[in-house]
Amino acid sequence: MPLSNPAPTLDQLSHALAEGKTTSRSLAEACLARIGDPAGEGARTFVNVDPARVRKAADALDDLRGAGAKLSRFAGIPISIKDLFDVQGEVTRAGSKALADRAPAATDATVVARLRRAGFLIMGRTNMTEFAYSGLGINPHYGTPANTWQRETPRVPGGSSSGAAISVADGMAHAALGTDTGGSCRIPAAFNGIVGYKPTARLIPQTGIVPLSTSLDAAGPLARSVRCCASLHAILAGEDEFAIPELPLAGLRFAVPQTLVLDDLEDPVARAFERATARLSQAGALLVDTPFECLGRVPQINAKGGLAAMEAYAWHRELIAAKQALYDPRVVSRMLKGAECSAADYIDVVNARRALIKDAETALAPFNALILPTVAITPPRIADLAADDAYARANVLSLRNTTAINMIDGCAISLPIHRPGEAPVGLMLASRGGDDHRLFALAAAVERALREAQ
Repeated sequence: MPLSNPAPTLDQLSHALAEGKTTSRSLAEACLARIGDPAGEGARTFVNVDPARVRKAADALDDLRGAGAKLSRFAGIPISIKDLFDVQGEVTRAGSKALADRAPAATDATVVARLRRAGFLIMGRTNMTEFAYSGLGINPHYGTPANTWQRETPRVPGGSSSGAAISVADGMAHAALGTDTGGSCRIPAAFNGIVGYKPTARLIPQTGIVPLSTSLDAAGPLARSVRCCASLHAILAGEDEFAIPELPLAGLRFAVPQTLVLDDLEDPVARAFERATARLSQAGALLVDTPFECLGRVPQINAKGGLAAMEAYAWHRELIAAKQALYDPRVVSRMLKGAECSAADYIDVVNARRALIKDAETALAPFNALILPTVAITPPRIADLAADDAYARANVLSLRNTTAINMIDGCAISLPIHRPGEAPVGLMLASRGGDDHRLFALAAAVERALREAQ
């Protein structure tokens, strides 16, 4: 029973399952076919898939539904899991060969267990930047899945949740679990025309996740709509599913930061952002250019590698000493910056970030949210990043805007705003930490206005 909509939302899938218009097995088979397509990106998108187990789980859920069991409305919907999360009985490699000899996980990561309890059908583990340390998504160990745009000249998928985004965009799963330390849900979402969410970090448990930066890491969803991400966020945060109030755009105040985040925009990004903000203004939203000067301090705070380098090195130092040759050189070189930092350096960064958060929240107070381009550039061609300097520049520009929100402890969402056939571009809405429910309502209003304009 194939679905007429090739890219359904979780609500549409839930209704189709409840009404008997499809089955979990049918959804699973369609996803497995996309994963196994030799002309597709499945072999680079997933690092582990067990079709027999997927089919067995799908059949079990269909049997329960057929027997009248009371199931979660998401029971049987295929989801992918980034290779950073423990899944019971599987090895968590974090996109690296350095962890290939690890013992299989004894239990699921807390968030994986929550998704499983909600009935989601786990399709497999998705590829990623090694140890989540890049915004581009290149992986020399397991291959790099090509972006959905211009596959004839392969472009980066965005990282670090590269396989997560491609799995959703290519129909290999209908949602994905990723992580976001400096943009790793939002960047690949923007680069592939889907929605990616970075929650307030403290709301999501980190148990069973290979860390990059314990101060910044957050597990978040990638999916096809704001509502999809809101539903998944509630599950990950251990909350009851919440209704998103329908807010009118008229009268809402959005700050457009003039510091840092609008610098060096590629032309397609600048055009799409201008078109989207003009549409929101026409719909009655008030967009205010504001200095937001505190964002200019982010590069200074991170000049020595920042929290990511320092905290990553603390976790990796023994593994690097034993297996450095197995690391991607572009990843380990960034981690090793942490070895050059003292305890005093770390304390300075922690204190500087604390002051930054306070100043950002003060600057945000008159507004409902920030609005800015998710990424300053369009997805670069993989072949153009062979030189380290080209890679470094693209990586900095891919991470710059999203990292700023992690540094101010905010929550943020990326929505696609490009027209069909154009280079993929994301629009980011961001708010204070803890404002997740309110941000979903704002994002849903923006999403409606932009869809009505198409």
